[in-house]
Amino acid sequence: MSDIPSKPYSESCDQNREPILHVIGPLLQDARSLLEIGSGTGQHAVYFAAALPHLVWHTSDCAEYHPGIRLWLEAEALANTRPPLQLDVARSEWPELEVDAVFSANTAHIMHWHEVEAMFAGVGRLLQPGGRFLLYGPFNYHGRFTSDSNVRFDQWLKARDPGMGVRDIEELSQLAEEAGLRLQEDFEMPANNRILYWQRG
Repeated sequence: MSDIPSKPYSESCDQNREPILHVIGPLLQDARSLLEIGSGTGQHAVYFAAALPHLVWHTSDCAEYHPGIRLWLEAEALANTRPPLQLDVARSEWPELEVDAVFSANTAHIMHWHEVEAMFAGVGRLLQPGGRFLLYGPFNYHGRFTSDSNVRFDQWLKARDPGMGVRDIEELSQLAEEAGLRLQEDFEMPANNRILYWQRG
């Protein structure tokens, strides 16, 4: 029996990584450094960093996820990935980094609203003018769901925690405006997801 811990695994990360890369790759061509908020298992970090070797990929999450992220980083041993930073968007000091971009996948709907507010405010403080914020996940328009599957997903989230839920793009864009971020693109993605692309003014 091996004592070596197994890497955490998310099937959805494998399913969505290629469509996400297809969108974010061109947007990050001239970026040098990126912070990922909510690196989770670490799968996205190693996949995107391998595909974008010009970009230093800083992982981050709450401390409980760090061991799993480290297992993925150590297994791939990429020169352009960095160990996970402690980041709870609403409770901890944000890392002092110089980054051109911030990426986050499937985080806004599992955060409570005050955490979503804190995330946008923190991204606005972190990015310099021209910096990019790329947010992936399911979103609503004017309070309306885009699919029956997203309705069921929202119900499942709220059954776990009433503070969770699929977020409304207009409300997120209001937070973004307050943080100095302007919506540039809204990309349609498979499985009723989107990538929202904001840029720091």
